[in-house]
Amino acid sequence: MPDLSMKPPGEYFTIYVDGASQGNPGPAGVGVVIKDASGMTRREICRYIGETTNNQAEYKAIIWGLREAASLGANQVEVKMDSELVVKQLHGSYKVRNASLRPLFCQATQLLKGFNSATLEHIPRQQNAAADALAKRAVRERGKIESSGTTGLPSLSECGC
Repeated sequence: MPDLSMKPPGEYFTIYVDGASQGNPGPAGVGVVIKDASGMTRREICRYIGETTNNQAEYKAIIWGLREAASLGANQVEVKMDSELVVKQLHGSYKVRNASLRPLFCQATQLLKGFNSATLEHIPRQQNAAADALAKRAVRERGKIESSGTTGLPSLSECGC
């Protein structure tokens, strides 16, 4: 992971992410809110991702958020999410024991390496209300939200694991 102590000059974004699953597994969605350095919301993502587990949805949310921030020109990101498991796995405090999470972990790790600076922070659910609402809305309105039918995520071979 990039050096988390220095913040070199460049485009800086805070990314709030959340995944939701109705059932485990069940219909799932991701919610992402990307804010610039001034605190202005630059992008929101509310995406239905199909049937998956809650932990998979959390990983897919961070992947969507990182890819979108990169497309906005970010070279520094601060990711905030209420999934302690995902944050601790990405920090290396927890091992990734679930085989279905391993490719998602790999993708998130590779995306984080693409930034000059990246931090991950576990925050309480109430501080992540906007991303949470978007993820839940994606699940609730899954038939009404346009989706390409693909996850838009890189394949395992693209992340080099």
